[in-house]
Amino acid sequence: MIAESIVSAAAMVALGILGLAFLLTVYRVVVGPTLPDRVLALDMLAAVAIGFIAVIAIKTGFTLYIDIAISLGLVGFLATVAFARFILSHGASSRNEPSASSILIAEGGAKPTESKKARKDNRRKRGGR
Repeated sequence: MIAESIVSAAAMVALGILGLAFLLTVYRVVVGPTLPDRVLALDMLAAVAIGFIAVIAIKTGFTLYIDIAISLGLVGFLATVAFARFILSHGASSRNEPSASSILIAEGGAKPTESKKARKDNRRKRGGR
């Protein structure tokens, strides 16, 4: 009898923690500054959903939920791999496209002027002072 109450209390605590993790992850999906941040958050959402399913399976004793969690894990993994390939191909195509300033210079136009701060930031990126 006491073991059931301990498992029930642990399941309620786990559901509360998973609920908080879910809300924080949804926030990162919505606000995420870059596409890789959003993809990572979507992968985390799949992991949190697997956690919810596992806790409910333990709480109810219905073992079919474990099979659902395993299949969700496989689908989540495949989605993450697909998003990663998309990011790699999207990043490679954007690096190959010439910028407007390089087209202007190649056509013999004037070189766009950079501010002092922009030049300093570019030197830092290249490793200069």
